[in-house]
Amino acid sequence: MPIPFLAVAAAAACIASVHDGDTVRLCSGERIRLVGIDAPERPGSPRCTSASRRRLARSRNPAWCDYRRGEASRVSLQALLARGGVTIVRTGTDRYGRTLARLSVNGQDAGAYQIQRGYARIWR
Repeated sequence: MPIPFLAVAAAAACIASVHDGDTVRLCSGERIRLVGIDAPERPGSPRCTSASRRRLARSRNPAWCDYRRGEASRVSLQALLARGGVTIVRTGTDRYGRTLARLSVNGQDAGAYQIQRGYARIWR
């Protein structure tokens, strides 16, 4: 009897821009959210309004409104992605229509990299 499995293909990705420490836009226009991590917000984030902060205060993933660290997180991800060819493995979509995916550069997982450097935390 065959054993079912999920085949996931990795593909090369062209990164057009890095929005923050956990979200990028591909050259095709597709928005990618790194799966499994949460990076600090940057100025203007709707998650950091007073109402959102109150609403999210007791959630598993409260708003992380450290703007200085948010900018450093974005710069960290940009630097990693500039080191070589970026590989993408898509895993689904989020409620905002972004593609959830794992990105890696020369075998280095971008999400794990951001967490190790203190620029992201595990998404719960």
